[in-house]
Amino acid sequence: MATYCLTVARLQLALGHGARRLHVSAAYRAKAQVSMSRFEPTSFINYEKLQSNVDIVRKRLNRPLTLSEKIVYGHLDDPHNQDIDRGRTYLRLHPDRVAMQDATAQMAMLQFISSGLPRVAVPSTIHCDHLIEAQTGGPKDLARAKEINEEVYNFLSSAGAKYGVGFWKPGSGIIHQIILENYAYPGVMLIGTDSHTPNGGGLGAICIGVGGADAVDVMAGIPWELKCPKVIGVKLTGTLSGWTSPKDVILKVAGILTVKGGTGAIVEYHGPGVDSISCTGMATICNMGAEIGATTSVFPYNHRMRTYLEKTGRGQIAALADKYSDLLVPDEGCEYDQIIELNLDELKPHINGPFTPDLAHPVSDVGAVAEKNGWPLEVKVGLIGSCTNSSYEDMGRAASVAKQALDRGMKCKAQFTVTPGSEQIRATIERDGYSKILGDVGGVVLANACGPCIGQWDRRDVKKGDKNTIVTSFNRNFTARNDANPATHAFVTSPEIVTALAIAGTLSFNPETDYLTAPNGEKFKLEPPTGDELPAKDFDPGQDTYQHPPADGQVLKVNVSPESNRLQLLEPFDKWSGSDLEDLNVLIKVKGKCTTDHISAAGPWLKFRGHLDNISNNMLIGAVNSENDAINKIKNHLTGEYGGVPDVARHYKANGVHWVVVGDDNYGEGSSREHAALEPRHLGGRAIIVKSFARIHETNLKKQGLLPLTFSNPSDYDKIRPDDKLSIKGLKTFAPGKPLSAVVKHSDGSEETLELLHSFNETQIEWFKAGSALNRMKELQQ
Repeated sequence: MATYCLTVARLQLALGHGARRLHVSAAYRAKAQVSMSRFEPTSFINYEKLQSNVDIVRKRLNRPLTLSEKIVYGHLDDPHNQDIDRGRTYLRLHPDRVAMQDATAQMAMLQFISSGLPRVAVPSTIHCDHLIEAQTGGPKDLARAKEINEEVYNFLSSAGAKYGVGFWKPGSGIIHQIILENYAYPGVMLIGTDSHTPNGGGLGAICIGVGGADAVDVMAGIPWELKCPKVIGVKLTGTLSGWTSPKDVILKVAGILTVKGGTGAIVEYHGPGVDSISCTGMATICNMGAEIGATTSVFPYNHRMRTYLEKTGRGQIAALADKYSDLLVPDEGCEYDQIIELNLDELKPHINGPFTPDLAHPVSDVGAVAEKNGWPLEVKVGLIGSCTNSSYEDMGRAASVAKQALDRGMKCKAQFTVTPGSEQIRATIERDGYSKILGDVGGVVLANACGPCIGQWDRRDVKKGDKNTIVTSFNRNFTARNDANPATHAFVTSPEIVTALAIAGTLSFNPETDYLTAPNGEKFKLEPPTGDELPAKDFDPGQDTYQHPPADGQVLKVNVSPESNRLQLLEPFDKWSGSDLEDLNVLIKVKGKCTTDHISAAGPWLKFRGHLDNISNNMLIGAVNSENDAINKIKNHLTGEYGGVPDVARHYKANGVHWVVVGDDNYGEGSSREHAALEPRHLGGRAIIVKSFARIHETNLKKQGLLPLTFSNPSDYDKIRPDDKLSIKGLKTFAPGKPLSAVVKHSDGSEETLELLHSFNETQIEWFKAGSALNRMKELQQ
């Protein structure tokens, strides 16, 4: 009976809301047994339905399908009639579940509360991973975070209980690792309010990062819209070996495609080389696919995934996947929009950066490149872990490198931190001795959370402005992202390379060829890292950190104090006036890269993610003003004085002046945070006009009733002056595919008209007219 109930519990966790596993109490056994009728596996996975939809679409299109097409089209709302054209049409989809991290869940749940709906329509979970700041070490940092963020955690816990959303408590781990361990499976479609949700593609799932308003649509049971993705095929041949790791695959691909090369596309890995990569290694590759702008990334189902499912207690899911294995791989003869071929036998260890994740270098070359460019060679800190690289295999390979140094009496020359991806990983690597090895070599084990990867790092070894180098196994390395210091040169690489560089203390060290010197004078070369893909024993689940929602939470209360500076109930945005937008000020003309970190910084600002007015005080404070090359210094054209971007925007709003932002290429790349769209809307923005957008940010702007527009001629960016007035024409006949125009009035009295393109469909135009997607949802309920 215990074994039977444990299997049910694991299936419930993977397929429904779930409950914690392995250390199953008597009370929980009873709950799992009772839950069997609610979480019957075939009704949740429903490969039959997926297969039926795929068969319908394949017959209609009369061609073989890629794997990503099978899973995406298998979730169509109307497979018989949906217009399908890769890169052009919008698909109406029904994802299987939703996952939200705590920083974005606040706004997502506030929007869901505003919708007036009583309970989520699909299994959904909240994961507390973003609000824990790294200071001294895991236990103390976690305790401090629970105290500081008590109000927010209570809100998320109570909102989850009331509306049927599972709640993973602080300390449980990073959202993407929890999803991989519990919720992802081959063929599932999951959306998550974090840009690195594609991590689940390592288990053959289509997992897509979105903003909170998109999550609200899915939780409400409304078909979710996604522009039909193009498909980039990456054919892998050869075998990974030596110092080359799965991380090097995506570091290389990022160098090829750049930060916008995957925009509007799913990256689909295939070929004989796939089988040499572990399931968690495939997840690493999919995770960092967010850095090339990809909608998501995915691998075909294989024996490595089956082994991982079995090891994480989901053998019955693996058995079902085996039965439908033809559904979970690409059709023979399918066509990709672009093909990249990588021979893993020839792939060398890579390190990317600084300041952008697509600046790729072989590890053997980076020292010379750094010297040539004046980048600091001394490695101040090495940081391993994060949602990208915190698997059991990652930690084992890093520990194997560290042990070689320890055996010769050496420790890290650089500071060294270790971030476990989940409570399960933390407990297991502690049990199996990896934590001790990493600690003995000089590492500090941080909390099971995002920590320094997202700027939650109370770094004190350098002053702000001091030029220095850090190396991480993270996924993103934008300016000032990790430590709020714009002079920090951050490089991303694999955990084993980070460990080697932290031991050597210099960026010029190549572990494949260079020697270290032990305290006794012995020179030695590090052997290539080794590490088990999965623990020989079962995973140790550690502490129970999951809260299951009650069957009926309607009587529960969710309180938000009007005096709170952390949480704020939302007021509806105003509807479109019905007229063209006249004489809009240019708030700021942004120069160069402008990520969502530039638009709405993280780090210390995370604490305001549930309070729209307070978080708006960070709007665009990291963007470079083209007028003066300054950050957070723009001219107020009502007063003639210079001030911070949010301050000037607030002054315009108070005086009834609406405004636009003008930007460069790939505007809004990076995080999925919808605050980068909510803040401009809240402070009086009406349009964002740029050369090109990142996918998630463009959708987020539409959801909040803003106009994301692109120059028909990118060089028209140069025609906009900071003191111009812009009028956006054509809104009375706003229609899909029909350009709008901007009449630009210069301060010298001259005028010119620019053509502006958009990607709105009919549904999205209704969002704009209603003032936001949430407003439109409410209109449809009446």
